[in-house]
Amino acid sequence: MRRAAAILGLAALASFACAGVDEFAWKLPVGFPEPAVPADNPMSVAKVALGEMLFGDPRLSITGQYSCRSCHSPARAFTDGLARSRGATGEALPLNAPTLLNVAYNASLGWQDPNLRSLEQQMRGPMFNEHPRELGLAGREHELERELEADAVLSRSFAAAFPGVAAPVTMDNVIRAIAAYERTLLAGGSPFDHYVFGGDHAALSERQKAGMQLFFSERSGCSGCHSGINFNGDWVDREHPRATPAFVDTGTGVAVRVPTLRNLPVTAPFMHDGRFASLDAVLDHYERLATDPNADARLRRAPLTTAELQQLQAFLLSLAENPQVP
Repeated sequence: MRRAAAILGLAALASFACAGVDEFAWKLPVGFPEPAVPADNPMSVAKVALGEMLFGDPRLSITGQYSCRSCHSPARAFTDGLARSRGATGEALPLNAPTLLNVAYNASLGWQDPNLRSLEQQMRGPMFNEHPRELGLAGREHELERELEADAVLSRSFAAAFPGVAAPVTMDNVIRAIAAYERTLLAGGSPFDHYVFGGDHAALSERQKAGMQLFFSERSGCSGCHSGINFNGDWVDREHPRATPAFVDTGTGVAVRVPTLRNLPVTAPFMHDGRFASLDAVLDHYERLATDPNADARLRRAPLTTAELQQLQAFLLSLAENPQVP
């Protein structure tokens, strides 16, 4: 009986393997398209699981005490709450850590370089940059590969994520696995999503509905930059893998990528340099730019009334997974 059960068990495992048990199935929010994925880094269950482990592994830093998660905490919608992030050695970085939620839909990554078009490409910056130093892995690649390979659990996980590869524990595969994991970080359960994609007309308050109408009107001009499913001007899916990223000068003299407006209650401070601690401060800033003749033409308009600003803020908070409704 035991032998027969063992044979049946092996047969079941074989059938699962033939059926593609590791095939990845997207768990997409309602209304969201399937993200574009590079042909040389297809999704798999094992690769995503490995990427999640590596994302939080402090061995991926020069000090052994820092990880991707240090700047991108799940508790803060994958940001760090700092105006400007700090690297593994404590060095202040020039930019605020953007959220990784829905990063799979971004046409470009980072804040200032429109040519960073994939997570695999972008990740080399924080890993290997030296001025400033972030994770500080430059020159330590082979040492890290040996350390990860010596970890029995990780070694098996690499083998499962990259089957058929003789030596799967490489920095390139570290990057591929983390990128695959990051593509699964999706946020589409806000009141706005329930209202628009779920047909729940009670999901938004009357003030939020008025704010939504204002947001998408020429009166506010907000949607001129913050369009698309991620409210950042980008739209990237399987049919549009080379969408043009949106960049704008927000009053600093430097054009930066338009950030998502989702999950604002937990992603402060705001702007690429983290200069605003609150959403009120951001709205006040854009009210000043609205009448500034030197501001980007897309930001100039007639001032909003106090009531309109309250409606707009209410709508913006409806884009959060755990909204704070005024």
